[in-house]
Amino acid sequence: MIKFGTGGWRAIIGDEFTKENIRLLTQGLCDLIHRDQMENKPVIIGYDRRFLSDVGAKWVSEVLAGNHIKVLFIAKNAPTPLVMFEVKRLDTYYGMAVTASHNPALYNGIKLFTSGGRDASLETTDMIETAISNVKTVKAVDFEDGVANGYIKVIDPFNEYIDEILTMVDNKAIKSAGLKILLDPMYGVSKTCLQTILLTLRCDLDIINDRHDTLFGGKLPSPNASTLGRLTQLVKEEGYDLGIGTDGDADRLGVIDDKGNFIHPNEIMALLYYYLVKYKGWGGDVVRNIATTNILDDMAKDFGFICHEVPVGFKHISKKMEETNAVIGGESSGGLTIRGHIKGKDGVFAASLLVEMISVTKMKISQILDVIYEKYGYRTMVENAYTFKADKKDSLIDLLYEQKKLPLFPFDIDYTNYMDGVKVNFRNNGWIIARFSGTEPLLRVFSEMPSQEQADKACQVMKEFLEI
Repeated sequence: MIKFGTGGWRAIIGDEFTKENIRLLTQGLCDLIHRDQMENKPVIIGYDRRFLSDVGAKWVSEVLAGNHIKVLFIAKNAPTPLVMFEVKRLDTYYGMAVTASHNPALYNGIKLFTSGGRDASLETTDMIETAISNVKTVKAVDFEDGVANGYIKVIDPFNEYIDEILTMVDNKAIKSAGLKILLDPMYGVSKTCLQTILLTLRCDLDIINDRHDTLFGGKLPSPNASTLGRLTQLVKEEGYDLGIGTDGDADRLGVIDDKGNFIHPNEIMALLYYYLVKYKGWGGDVVRNIATTNILDDMAKDFGFICHEVPVGFKHISKKMEETNAVIGGESSGGLTIRGHIKGKDGVFAASLLVEMISVTKMKISQILDVIYEKYGYRTMVENAYTFKADKKDSLIDLLYEQKKLPLFPFDIDYTNYMDGVKVNFRNNGWIIARFSGTEPLLRVFSEMPSQEQADKACQVMKEFLEI
C-alpha cells in the first residue's frame, strides 16, 4: 500500500495515512539503515502544520529510537527546506518531513531526504518499498522514553537556516530599498522564517492567513492565481511592492507583482535565471522539468549555456543540477533552488532572492518581465487537472503510451517526447503535455503557447480526444 510518488509518500488521512503505515514505512527505512551500516548518524525529523503531522513525526521518531537509531527532532513545525538544510548542514544520511505539501487538507504524507539535503532518488525509494514489504516486526519505544535514553534529541535549527539565507542575499541593497511586502503563508509554516528574514532586512512587512488552520481556510494550500485572491487584492489596493505566497510546507512559491498580477512560476524561474546571470554575473546552465517553460531554453542559449529537460520530480532536477553545475533548477509548480543552497526546492530562499532582485535592479517585477518578453517572446501556460474513474486509467495509458496515438492538433508538430507522459512540441514554439500526477489521482494536461487562445485550443483538443 505504501508507494512513493514524485514528492514522497502521500495518502488520505485515516485511509492509508495511518499510525500502522507510518510505523511500517519507518521500520522499512530502519532495516535499510542497518543493512547499509548507516546507523552511526542521526535522522533529522520535521513536520508541518497539517492534521496529525506533529503526532506522525513522533510516531516516526519512536520507531527509529526503537531500532537504536538516533533522532534529531525539530522542536516546532518547520518548513520542509529547513529539514533539508539540516540534513546538509549536519551531513546526515537521511531526513524526513511529515507533510503532504500542497495537497488537499485530507492528505498527509512523508517526504524523505538523503545526503546533501536532496529528495530521495527513485532507487532509494524503490529500496525502501522493498524493505517495507519484508518487514516482520516493528520495533518502537515511547517518545518520552526515547528522549530519556538519549536516542531522541529535540533541536531548534531555525537560526542556522535563517542566517545562511541572509549570507546569500545582498543585505545592503535590500535594506536601502525600503520595500513594502505582504506575506501569505497560506496557514502553513513559512511565517517565522520569512518574517525574521524580511524584518532583519528592514522591509515593511504585513502578514495574512498565518493562524493555525488544518483546513487551510477551506482552500488548497498551493500558491496559484485562484488561491491567492486576497493577497492579490490587498497588494493592489494597499500599494505593496510585492506579494509573497508559500504553500503548506514552504517549499513552493507564488508571487503577486506591484500591479496585482499573479506571476506564474514559469516567470519566476525566468526572472531569477535572468537576474543571476545578467546582474550577478553567474555563469552556468539551467534545469527545468518537462512541464516547465521553454523560455528558459531560449534564454540559456542567448547566454551561451544549455537548458536541460528532466522528468517531473525535484529529485531529477537536483541530480541534473549536480551533474551540470547549473545555476538554477525548477518547475512550473513553483519549486526552485539555486547553486550553492540545498539540493531541493525552497520557497523561503526563493522569496528572499526575489526581494534582492527588485532591490538591486531598482525595477518592479512587471518591468523586468517586459524586458524578458521583448527579448525572448511572450508565452502563456494553461494548466488543467482532470479526475477519472479508476477503470479509465488503463485505457488512457494504452492509448497514450502504448499505441502512442495523438489527436489532430491545429498546429504543426515538431517532435514528440515520451520522457514523462507524452509531450507534443509544436513548430510555433509551443507545446502540450499529458501526464499522470505522481501525488494525486489526476491526469494533468498543460500547454504553453505564444497566446492564451492557442493554449486553450490545444488543451481542448486533447481533452476531447481523451474523452475526460
